[in-house]
Amino acid sequence: MITVALAGNPNTGKTSLFNTMTSSYEYVGNWAGVTVEKKVGTLTSKRGKVIDLPGIYSLSPLSEDEGVASRYLLEESPSMLLNVVDASQLERNLHLTVQLLEYGVPVVIALNMIDVAEARGLHIDVRELEEQLGAKVVPVVARSGRGCAELERVMTAEIRQNESRRFDYGPLLEKAISELEAKMPVQMEPKRWLALQFLEGNILVLQQLRKFIDPAWLQSFYDGIEREVRQSTGMRDMRQYIRSQRAAMIDGWLQRAVRETKKDRRMLSERIDDIVTNKVLGIPIFLAFMYLTFKLTFDWIGTPLSDQLDALLNGPVKNGIGSLLDTFGAAEFIKSVILDGIIGGVGGVLVFVPQIFMLFLIISFIEDSGYMARIAAVMDRLMEGVGLNGKAFIPMIIGFGCNVPGIMAARTIEQPKERLLTILLTPLMSCSARLSVYSLFVGTFFKNNQALIVLSLYVLGVVVALLLAKVFSLTIAKSEQSLFVIELPPYRIPQWRTLARSTWEKGKGFVRKAGTFIFGGSVVIWLLGYTGPGGWNVPMNESFLQAIGSIVAPVLAPLGFGNWQAGAALLTGFLAKEVVVSTMGIIYAAPDDAGLSGMITQFFTPLQAFSFMVFILLYVPCLATVGVIRKETGSARWTWFSIGYALAIAYVIALIVYNVGKVLGFH
Repeated sequence: MITVALAGNPNTGKTSLFNTMTSSYEYVGNWAGVTVEKKVGTLTSKRGKVIDLPGIYSLSPLSEDEGVASRYLLEESPSMLLNVVDASQLERNLHLTVQLLEYGVPVVIALNMIDVAEARGLHIDVRELEEQLGAKVVPVVARSGRGCAELERVMTAEIRQNESRRFDYGPLLEKAISELEAKMPVQMEPKRWLALQFLEGNILVLQQLRKFIDPAWLQSFYDGIEREVRQSTGMRDMRQYIRSQRAAMIDGWLQRAVRETKKDRRMLSERIDDIVTNKVLGIPIFLAFMYLTFKLTFDWIGTPLSDQLDALLNGPVKNGIGSLLDTFGAAEFIKSVILDGIIGGVGGVLVFVPQIFMLFLIISFIEDSGYMARIAAVMDRLMEGVGLNGKAFIPMIIGFGCNVPGIMAARTIEQPKERLLTILLTPLMSCSARLSVYSLFVGTFFKNNQALIVLSLYVLGVVVALLLAKVFSLTIAKSEQSLFVIELPPYRIPQWRTLARSTWEKGKGFVRKAGTFIFGGSVVIWLLGYTGPGGWNVPMNESFLQAIGSIVAPVLAPLGFGNWQAGAALLTGFLAKEVVVSTMGIIYAAPDDAGLSGMITQFFTPLQAFSFMVFILLYVPCLATVGVIRKETGSARWTWFSIGYALAIAYVIALIVYNVGKVLGFH
């Protein structure tokens, strides 16, 4: 079997092509930084496997995800490289293509988005481009699958290309390359590619060379060549000189292979960007879009569907299972486990599935349409003021779906301290798991303003994150100077099949968690509420669960919800935020005619409910998020810090909200 490494610039459609060619599904979005680690799949023909590498502009890594691609090429030996290029942005994309052609294994070029190029009036002579590059070029449209069968046929055919392409970089660099090649031991291959990568400043290649060549000699050699380059060309460094040499080659290729049939035509994307990225209108448009999102999720579509599902689960389903258990003569203990523990706990979470899926559908639309990159561009000025840049806002937006992939997406950030700050602050973004808690409380206490209340919580999370970013960047993690560069891809109308699949892939994790983790947690929580010092089947107020909740209840009293029930729910919420709702469903043991919403009105006022939601928004990350923070930071100290500061901030802000609310007369 052949091993094909899939490489290309960010946002060229690599992951879409990977999904098409392997009949699998990986996360796809119309913005840079979707893939942050390599993915592996098998070709539909079963004749090889495909490695989907993160999108990179150069093989010299600046960020963690770019390092994945460079490290793979250094440590592995792929049979072939499949370079995905954006046909509408050939000049920029071909800089990476040159580096891949120099690597020394067969290269096939997937000329993706050929439809976009044609719409922009670019006619590409594929045969001429093949001639210039010395590699097979196949036009494709990865989103629709056009040309993918031909691409796979070309890849799996025998391709005779055993040597890397040699591009002339001028006498000065060619002499330096030969001198460095002579210093390399026999086992180091491909020598010319390694020499060029070293001269470009690839830190991973430098580390590799230091194992065999004296580091002092390498440094002296590099400094000497760079000094000569500056003196003879007037350029600031070696990287700029190498890029200028490649740019001249690429310009020659494009003059022969590309012809413009339409000139000076502004694309629709550019006209839309004049509005949505406007420095005055950009943020209000984003907030309006978020408000529309929550109107759809709560008022117009999500909540009505959730109400119907709730009526089904707590009516026919619960009654039917109860009758079935009576028919089989089940013991009271078994009936209580199933009806109060499983249906009360898991069912209490499942009723919010329509709202969760509605939110994920809209997030998928944002990602696939191209608006995600615009949000980052709009937020850049605001983020810069707090010590970050607009790219850090993308992990935060992803965190609205789930904090775990949001934190992992921080790998795209080049500066280590900015990356650390983004990891620490992303858990403050309101994830979909918290949405089940909001749904319960806004549906009970704020029926006429559900979207507005939930929007206020999401905005609060962002505002708190920005304020803390400023504090942290001035104290514990002083950030370095950074340059914000983000590609604005063309807007696309998302395909319904892609949207449906993306929504399901995001939402099925919620359903799976309800059927496994929350299922087990609900049984344990029910057992703690069913037993106590007095034995089995004790009143809830005499149970072990009451004893656990009572430990933290006095601490929570100043926040407005100092009852043991709230304390117990918050403690179990550390495992997963959805467990807060399942715990309440079990604790309050709501009778059919009252329901959980009816029962919590006896324990909360609207002001207390809002204070509780604020605390849920900001307090400790869930167990899975803590695990990924530990993995991404590689530090127990930063992990414990993320838990401690979040708990402290949640307490202070909930205290302020509750007391200011009381002063304003919201009793």
